[in-house]
Amino acid sequence: MDARALGALLRSWPGAPLREAPTGGEARGLVRAAVHHGLAGFVEHAAEKAGWVLPAEARAGLRRASLLGAARVMRVKALLTRSLDTLATVDCVPVLLKGYGLSERLYPDPLQRATMDVDLLVARGEVDAAVRALSGVGLTVRAEDGARHGEEDSHHLELVGEAGLVELHFRALAGWGEALEGDALLARAVEGEVEGRRVRWLRPEDEAVYLALHASNHLLQRLAWVFDLKMLALKGVDWRAVVEGARGTAFPQGVWYGWEAARRLLDAPVPEEVLEALAPPGWQRALAQRFFSEERLLGAELARSKPAWVAAKLLLAPRPGAMARYALRRVENAVRVRR
Repeated sequence: MDARALGALLRSWPGAPLREAPTGGEARGLVRAAVHHGLAGFVEHAAEKAGWVLPAEARAGLRRASLLGAARVMRVKALLTRSLDTLATVDCVPVLLKGYGLSERLYPDPLQRATMDVDLLVARGEVDAAVRALSGVGLTVRAEDGARHGEEDSHHLELVGEAGLVELHFRALAGWGEALEGDALLARAVEGEVEGRRVRWLRPEDEAVYLALHASNHLLQRLAWVFDLKMLALKGVDWRAVVEGARGTAFPQGVWYGWEAARRLLDAPVPEEVLEALAPPGWQRALAQRFFSEERLLGAELARSKPAWVAAKLLLAPRPGAMARYALRRVENAVRVRR
């Protein structure tokens, strides 16, 4: 899949690429990559803004993918508003993580960026009431996969139903054997609104840390996650507070992986001193730039190879000991379930 045109388009935004529109196989590669990375709608918009006239086949394929993606986002949006309405009945105002709420604030049109589910962060003390409320819209807690995660490594409950999936977070994130707890983030959250419903957002600097950690925990295998970082940076953040917030987590290197890739590959406006303040050891920096090269990320190579994925996670772990203990817990849980 020749995805160089996608890289050029994302790197130049909000300007236009200094190159002509792709043709032939490269145009087809642009469409496939845009769909794979969850950016078909945005790519259609950005290509038009750049004055790119794609071949008819590619243009039609991109249009179909954009419309299908928008329909899926509308379905998620409907679930989001229903969830917010029912949570309001128990005086629960969640923080919206990622998804439609992020797209609405960062993208020209929230339907341009793919999203598959609703992610809500609530305090631990609100979880039971939130679950009971959400049962009223036909959502039930999915049986936990004990072979993968125990309580120490869990960060959310999955509630599923005909309307879709809601991930109800009681931690912001768990990864690499570490956790990003939600209490401090909730305490600093700011008021917001979606479709007339009261919500909360992470403080921009906390969002800069969270989004980078989320992306790096998934080894940056969806470029939409990396592009989100660029879009957030273009809005403006207090970088000193980002560094402080990242250093307050158990995995500041994970923040560096996300923001360094966003700067190197997509020209995100990240000050060099921010990256210097969060940089991991030199050998991990070199490995990250190798694992997260433009070619490998555009092709999502790590996601297609389990051995490469495991190797990257181990080698890039902020704390190898914690990662090793996490891997051991995974094995123990798998054995326990098989018994």
